[in-house]
Parts: sequence; structure tokens; C-alpha cells
Amino acid sequence: MAGKGGYIPGSGRKKGVPNKVNADLKAMILGALAGAGGQDYLQRQAEMNPGAFMTLIGKVLPMQMTGEGGGPVWVITGVDRDDDSSESNETGFGSNDASETSIKD
Repeated sequence: MAGKGGYIPGSGRKKGVPNKVNADLKAMILGALAGAGGQDYLQRQAEMNPGAFMTLIGKVLPMQMTGEGGGPVWVITGVDRDDDSSESNETGFGSNDASETSIKD
């Protein structure tokens, strides 16, 4: 007769232990980056292959950003806005402030 199967307490990798394959792969990638020139190489790639570089940036940056004290992130553009621009909305875009825009979730 077959056993019941299912979850067995205490089996498998313990919580918080990283996957060895992922750790080894990360070490190889960082080694290859160092061999290719490190930061100088990445700067050249940003100029020569901006699409691929921006994809990399999207992978390594945090997915959610918050401003000081958990508030909205302020983008300083330096672009003056006309007084008769569209009215302010909940995202902060369209405000009449000349140089700051709030980005909210």
C-alpha cells in the first residue's frame, strides 16, 4: 500500500539559506564584470547600449521608492511651467510649481 505523501516537517532547505546555484551564478557574473572592466565597462555599455543598460537598471533598483519619511518622491526637473498649465491632479503632475513634481503610487 502506498504512503500518504505530502509535507514532511523539517524536510528541505531551512528558511533563509540561499540557493547555492544562485550564489554561484552571482559570483560568476560579478567576476566577469570585474574582468571586463567593472564600472568603466558599465559606463561604456550605458553609452553604447542604453536599452540593455536601462533593463539592467530596472532589475537592480528597488521596485518601490518612497521619499523622505515615507512620503512621495519629488522630481526636480528645472523646467518652468506656465501659469495656465493644467490644474493639479492627485499624481502631482500638472501643478503650477516651476520645478518640483511629486510622484505618488
